[in-house]
Amino acid sequence: MASKFLSIILFRSTLRNFSTAPKFSSVDPEELKKFSNLSGLWWDEGGEFKPLHSMNALRIPFIRNGLVNSRVVSTTKANTPTSLEGLKILDVGCGGGILAEPLARIGANVVGLDASEEAVRVAEEHAKLDTTLSDRLKYRHGTLEELAEEGQVYDAVVMSEVLEHMNNPKHCLQLASNLVKPGGSIFLTTLNRSCVSWLGGIIAAEYLLRLVPPGTHDWNKFVSPLEVENMLSDSDCTTRSIHGMSYNILTNSWHWSSNVSINYALHALKLSEQRVEEPKQTE
Repeated sequence: MASKFLSIILFRSTLRNFSTAPKFSSVDPEELKKFSNLSGLWWDEGGEFKPLHSMNALRIPFIRNGLVNSRVVSTTKANTPTSLEGLKILDVGCGGGILAEPLARIGANVVGLDASEEAVRVAEEHAKLDTTLSDRLKYRHGTLEELAEEGQVYDAVVMSEVLEHMNNPKHCLQLASNLVKPGGSIFLTTLNRSCVSWLGGIIAAEYLLRLVPPGTHDWNKFVSPLEVENMLSDSDCTTRSIHGMSYNILTNSWHWSSNVSINYALHALKLSEQRVEEPKQTE
């Protein structure tokens, strides 16, 4: 009976996920308000964003190695202190700059974009503590739609722990693709929409273990790897790799895993030439 009840809940949630999201808006006002209220906690490494800080141990090499494997970065520079020197990277939903700062420290020219004015203010203030970042790290208060209108393109767009908080993921990934150079990369980490992620990512993480505040995530917005792969394909991107990610609460550490049922990371490449669909044959 319990399993049947859970199946009904998940089925209804899935229907709501695909029927209620606004069509052409990447920003959810409720999500924006939620994270704006947490802005003062971004750099408390023992607080609400503790798992995000420790996730950098996976995220940074994942991005660096992805750029090496796609030949944007030479193998001779891969393990140097400035391995991403000269590359333009857009960090979408940058928050307080937890990921943007270390990317800039290894040489990348990073633009951190966030719809929360409070988060951008925190990020800018924290960046001032390291004067070596001033030439390589800039923050923008705004949306993907606004940035896409400016015509800038980047070597890589990063959307880490963001897609599950945005409206209409397909629209967001299309905008991200428009902001990537041909041959450039899209990197994302997010949560799968599965029974396991509902139990582990919502019930356990938010209400039992209190890893993040209750209400941080909406299971309806989680997107499966296959769905993301198909959305990226529709946006002229091809998926290169998908890896599961597991979190150890006792050691506050992340590890790669073959299990993608909760957290996963994905790397995709923008096709060098836009695909042209063959005309449909008529009978």
